[in-house]
Amino acid sequence: MCGIVGFIGHQQPAMDVLIDGLRRLEYRGYDSAGVAIFDDGHIQVRRALGKLHNLESALRDRPLPGCVGIGHTRWATHGKPSERNAHPHRAGSVVVVHNGIIENYGELRAALGQSGRVLDSETDTELIAHLIDLGIEGGADPLDATRAACARLVGSYAFAVLCERDPGRILAAKSGGSPIILGVGDKAAYLASDIPAILPYTRDMIFLEDGEFAVLSEAGVQVSAADGRPVERDFKAIHWDPVSAEKGGYDRFMQKEIFEQPRAIVDTIGTRISALSGALDLDGIDLSPQAIAGIQRLCLVACGTAYYSCMVGKYLYEQIARIPVEVDLASEFRYRQPIIDSSVMVIPVSQSGETADTLAALREGRRAGARVLSICNALDSTIARESHDVLYTHAGPEIGVASTKAFTTQLVAHYLLALALGISRGRVGSEEVRRRIDELTRLPRLVERVLELDGEIRGVAQKFFHAEDFLFLGRGIMYPIALEGALKLKEISYIHAEGYAAGEMKHGPIALIDANLPVVVIANRSPVYEKVVSNLEQVRSRDGVVIAVASEGDAQIAAKADEVIYIPDLGEHLTAVLATVPLQLLAYHVAALKGTDVDQPRNLAKSVTVE
Repeated sequence: MCGIVGFIGHQQPAMDVLIDGLRRLEYRGYDSAGVAIFDDGHIQVRRALGKLHNLESALRDRPLPGCVGIGHTRWATHGKPSERNAHPHRAGSVVVVHNGIIENYGELRAALGQSGRVLDSETDTELIAHLIDLGIEGGADPLDATRAACARLVGSYAFAVLCERDPGRILAAKSGGSPIILGVGDKAAYLASDIPAILPYTRDMIFLEDGEFAVLSEAGVQVSAADGRPVERDFKAIHWDPVSAEKGGYDRFMQKEIFEQPRAIVDTIGTRISALSGALDLDGIDLSPQAIAGIQRLCLVACGTAYYSCMVGKYLYEQIARIPVEVDLASEFRYRQPIIDSSVMVIPVSQSGETADTLAALREGRRAGARVLSICNALDSTIARESHDVLYTHAGPEIGVASTKAFTTQLVAHYLLALALGISRGRVGSEEVRRRIDELTRLPRLVERVLELDGEIRGVAQKFFHAEDFLFLGRGIMYPIALEGALKLKEISYIHAEGYAAGEMKHGPIALIDANLPVVVIANRSPVYEKVVSNLEQVRSRDGVVIAVASEGDAQIAAKADEVIYIPDLGEHLTAVLATVPLQLLAYHVAALKGTDVDQPRNLAKSVTVE
């Protein structure tokens, strides 16, 4: 969750534009900030640990008067928060700011080390600067060197480049979900990772597309493709009020938050994993063998969407860490008189950190002597403060009442915690750890691929938004995903929807099936695939309408379903995150087509602070 700003022009000092833009993006990163500005032919860099005001203080003491610069506010992914890991990063004549995650970080770092390059930070961003600088040293033009560097990158990135050999230009490149917005003014050009950062200075903007490169100068902006061909794109005037600016060009907050999930997952993974060493560090939470030696059982408590994340968590903790798990609705937890003592770890899960029922369950666990480790999105909330430990999700602000990115980041947090417990309990070997970390690193990019199905899923919604009922079916870890899919649909479209374990369908819900009931079946490749297909065929044999969520490459499923939404496969556990996204999009488009209030559905509140 990083913010990028760039400016070139002579109407005002770059420092003022960069700091103002970063202030509008500070919600996207607040562990460090920095700027790089041309000053008398040389690039000067100022960086500061902590919030933006620390950088502002440094610039007051040592101002930079130039008119060309780039800035960055950071939430750490590679490398812990520190001044040396703060952006911008320099290599020779090149300085870079970057948003995203480079998946082949370990491979590139090793190759650069072997070539004699000395790396000053732990970040993946510094690798980009070195790759570009190597190209320039080899005689390439800075733009060609940037293209060559991008050809070696695997992952998601949006970055801006200054080069001392090219003082009149800013270069930019994009691939994946991280955005780059380009703006033009009177003998000025602007760059940002989000529209509000530059909206006070220009209304004329375009979005850089995947695989494209941009050159910013006082003459304007030139965009080109990977092969160097010019790309012609008209700038559009952005006429946004403050609320529209917050929505970032999306029609509704929920839609924006669905599309923010790749970034939110990157931020939740953060620096908690190391692709190089295979190590995990969950923000200093002590999960050493000594610290968990007495823990014999986990008790997960939550409400609503967070409860379904806990149901997914049960599969993760039991299958990865091999520890018994109970999952409770927080509103029922106290009243069943649970058997809890110091051998139990209670894990409350909450987006807001203020959910009354979850807070009461937390207090019940503490009273009984349990260790409490909460999963929470809200810094210093009541649940966070009253827990022994907190594993924060970093979904960022979630305005839409129906939770989306908070849910998927909770799944990632459960996965990280299950993996850490599995390592500590000796249930996961080093080979498996590296495989799982590699899969986790690939997850954000695969979520981006699922989001590319948005138009296709809207087409499915157009066929079924008049339905009065929906049934969602899943087995194994996909059973709670089916429950979450049904919840999303009923919350925002007001259509009655039920989620069911597919194997239980014949014990009741099968009586409802007819030609008027759409049945969403999660039928991805898994250990229970054949059984799910059998359940699907039971629906078809009773004239049911089947919408299947299936694995890419499954050529047989199309003959068994009326509609198929294909998703990538990322193993039994993380595919649950990928399967969630099309169900969110389906619910969103059905509700939008029905004309309901998607962001503020009737009778619901974002944070339920009463019992």
